[in-house]
Amino acid sequence: MAKRKPQVEPEEQGTRLGEFGSAILQIAEEKGIAKSVIIETIEAALSAAYKKDYGKRGQRIRAEFNEVGGDTKFFLIKDVVDETLREFVEGDEQEDAAPSTDRESDYEAADDDKLPRYNPERDMLLDEAKKIKKGAKIGDVIEIELEPQHEYGRVAAQTAKQVIIQRIREAERDSMFQEYKGKEGEVVSGTVQRIEGRNTYIDLGKSVGVLFPQEQVQGEMLRMGQRVKVYLYKVESDPKGPGITLSRTHPDMVRKLFELEVPEIFAGTVEIKSIAREAGSRTKLAVSSNEEGIDPIGSCVGQKGTRVQAVIEELGGEKIDIIEWSEKAEKFIAAAISPAKVVGVTLNEDRKEAKVSVPEDQLSLAIGKQGQNVRLAAKLTGWKIDVIGVTPTQVVETPEAEEVPVVEEVKEEAKKPAAKKAKKVAKKK
Repeated sequence: MAKRKPQVEPEEQGTRLGEFGSAILQIAEEKGIAKSVIIETIEAALSAAYKKDYGKRGQRIRAEFNEVGGDTKFFLIKDVVDETLREFVEGDEQEDAAPSTDRESDYEAADDDKLPRYNPERDMLLDEAKKIKKGAKIGDVIEIELEPQHEYGRVAAQTAKQVIIQRIREAERDSMFQEYKGKEGEVVSGTVQRIEGRNTYIDLGKSVGVLFPQEQVQGEMLRMGQRVKVYLYKVESDPKGPGITLSRTHPDMVRKLFELEVPEIFAGTVEIKSIAREAGSRTKLAVSSNEEGIDPIGSCVGQKGTRVQAVIEELGGEKIDIIEWSEKAEKFIAAAISPAKVVGVTLNEDRKEAKVSVPEDQLSLAIGKQGQNVRLAAKLTGWKIDVIGVTPTQVVETPEAEEVPVVEEVKEEAKKPAAKKAKKVAKKK
């Protein structure tokens, strides 16, 4: 004869409920969900289970879970109403006025111009409310404590389980959205999880982001399991989780990488004024110093080029030109055309156009492959640039060449020491 299983005593049931609460709180810590949200989830699950086995259709039941002891109190919630808030049915029909479906509010059953029907399971008259709470008035909410229960059926347990799973998923989704929304515009590390068609999915730890084709560097081949840095371009709320759009082509990715590699930029002593980028090929960077004695270009390049080289490696070998920003448009435009030497710049302020004169033998260098160098210089400076090649004789005859001292200043400075020495020798003689 089979032995009958002993019934669980209320005290033991309470202990188990306490262990259940501790387990849920542990899950909350692992998933990064607030403790208060988990307590609300437990209470919602318990109230759903109680209503399924011991409640009535149309009732509003609230559970109050004690996380320390593991015991739970249940309350029936009713609104104090009168004829201005509810529609009353005469005679015995009033007792049968409960809604035909189990939903949160009777207001859905009423038309726009009609009051919701009085429901004795959810509503209470003022005289009855004053017996429970002295000083009750119309519009108050009365909570009536219910008898606690410790045994629930299979259907009620399944209902509670579904509530917990759904609430935790929602809370986890909201938590991840808030976390990654706060990182929007930052560079984060991730691992290539999978490649589906032309889309690449990057595992960021708690969530997965996607690199769409337009955000991928042309010609760059990412491998499964490869560790890469990506720019958090956009974070949107999605029913399945935070929709995270990543980028490897955004100009601000270069800015953020330099912030990570160059302490002066992170501290604000060196500032990146503008960036022009053609991802995978070349980037031009204009920097300036906010403190005297600090070389902005040297700070970005680093000792033996270690800092800029780290950024180049992260970008897959993309070339980076670092120039010094200047308030003088002529000097800034001349520097932006580098590595080509500039002998003259003529500006048209009204149309914001610039004519840049370079030696004939450096015309192709100034323009760049497929016009890339001058195109990036125009993006960097915000000026429309037209490059003109000139011969040495034309340089002498062009008055504009004297106005742009980018290359010529260096030559003049080099001549000064030699002139001084010549004067000294003449005096001695």
